[in-house]
Amino acid sequence: AGKMTAERIFDVLGHFKRYQACLYFAAAFQAIACGIHYLASVFLVEKPNFVCSVPENITHVLYGNLTRSSLEDLLPFFKPGTGPLVVRTAGGAQWELSQCSRSLRVDPVVFSYHFEGNKTLRACDGNYVYDHSEIQQNIVMDWGLVCDREWLAKLCQPTFMMGVLIGAVVFGDLADRIGRVKIMRFSSLCQFVFGVAVAFSGNYYVFVVLRFLLAMVASGYLVVVFVYVTEFTGSKVRTWTSMHIHAFFAIGIMVVALTGYLVRVWWIYQIVLSLCTSPFLLVCWMFPETPFYLISTRRYREAQALLDSMARFNGLDQGLKVEELLDPEATENAKSLLEETEAQPAPEEKKYSILDLFGTWRMAGRTCTVWAIWFIGSLGYYVFSLGSVNLGGNQYMNLFLVGAVELPSYMVGCYLMDRIGRKKTCAPALLLASIACMLIIALPADIDALAIALSMTGKFAVAIAFGLIYLYTCELYPTIIRTLAVGSGSMMCRVGSVVAPFCVYLADIWIYLPQLIVGVLAFVIGVLTLLLPETLGQPLTNTLEEAEALGGKPSRTSSAPSCKDAAAALESTE
Repeated sequence: AGKMTAERIFDVLGHFKRYQACLYFAAAFQAIACGIHYLASVFLVEKPNFVCSVPENITHVLYGNLTRSSLEDLLPFFKPGTGPLVVRTAGGAQWELSQCSRSLRVDPVVFSYHFEGNKTLRACDGNYVYDHSEIQQNIVMDWGLVCDREWLAKLCQPTFMMGVLIGAVVFGDLADRIGRVKIMRFSSLCQFVFGVAVAFSGNYYVFVVLRFLLAMVASGYLVVVFVYVTEFTGSKVRTWTSMHIHAFFAIGIMVVALTGYLVRVWWIYQIVLSLCTSPFLLVCWMFPETPFYLISTRRYREAQALLDSMARFNGLDQGLKVEELLDPEATENAKSLLEETEAQPAPEEKKYSILDLFGTWRMAGRTCTVWAIWFIGSLGYYVFSLGSVNLGGNQYMNLFLVGAVELPSYMVGCYLMDRIGRKKTCAPALLLASIACMLIIALPADIDALAIALSMTGKFAVAIAFGLIYLYTCELYPTIIRTLAVGSGSMMCRVGSVVAPFCVYLADIWIYLPQLIVGVLAFVIGVLTLLLPETLGQPLTNTLEEAEALGGKPSRTSSAPSCKDAAAALESTE
């Protein structure tokens, strides 16, 4: 359809006037739901303190020099590995209880903590007593996910992230084929339905399957909403609007911490979290399709109606004609299309695939670097987040701070991106994260405050790069494959988030191994970022040739190989 100067929409109708502001805050509000569901499992699968239970009623309990009359009273003080809990039952039997085993004392004379005689070891048989002081009820307690079943609880977050990965690819591709708005409506409705359904899952396997489906739709919404707000706001505010979708996601994390603190029964907690964002379902059916998508799929009549209502709502006297947004040869085309009846089908469009991201050597290099930034952004984000919850102190407060520390990073990121550019903000942010990691390793471990400060600095720097890459990806690729580019980048980012929990477990081998991995990767990728083109102040591109020419000399546009040539070359090499 030739080159379209659709950026003119915002010069005439306003970059962020009333119409766009209403749409933006409504669309971004639902990103809170994504933040909620991504981190809800922190408290759902948390392992409480527990010990084996005994078949009879207990009358006395000993632990070191503490005595109580019931197990529940002593469990908050019990530290696994420091010795058993000794109990006496109504029938006079004495048991020594630990987390995954219990021993019956043979012919004890007196009831004391230390016992020299023989004991017979018995299995727990799935009967445990849990400490309810922190959490009243969660899935670990309900379905006995401890001891030999503990791995099932640990599997919850990686399987959720696998759903996120698949959802990003599937919905990113669908949004380019059938439109942004249909996907947003569908994924929002499903988020609500699956979110509530999780609360009523009767067993572990139903729970995991429902959370997997929930992950797919939450991730689908998150991928599409970035493209949606980017295509509805002008270049003057685009940095601000795309970065602050992340701020809404961070608010979701804070909502989880607050809800977890107030509601200690898992299924009520899950319902409350799912209801938080239900008002969105009342407004999302009114959302329009983006002007960019309508014009690129040649639905000129709908595009014209949208431009008219934008002008009216923004209180402007003069509107904008669709013909003004197209170059001359497409204008004739558009006029005839507008005059034709709606009944006529639009001409067949070429279908684009992930191979088009690697159409030429230049695009292939760009795609590899962009994917690497997505990967390290996510890996660093979750390694720092998961690590900070283990810093000690109040876990609800820690999770709240993990969300809160992101908000200033997006403010700083926004300011720098519009002042010095995307590339010059992203590369130093990654290098700063790398330095923070190396300092954590180099400095003495006994200064806790310093380690926490460096960890938060790392999280702050990584959050800037992670927040920026969505918009940078949108600007580096043309409309025809933009959602595909963000979707595939988002997929790399999910790979990072699936790897992150396992990366954190490497601390068992060497305490600083996670920081070393993140530090080295952040340094290498930070240097590679300097090779990308700068997109600050450039209009959004619409064809592969325009995208290819970014950062190059203007004359390259004519000689840039077309997508067909690239596809043919790829086919011949296969």
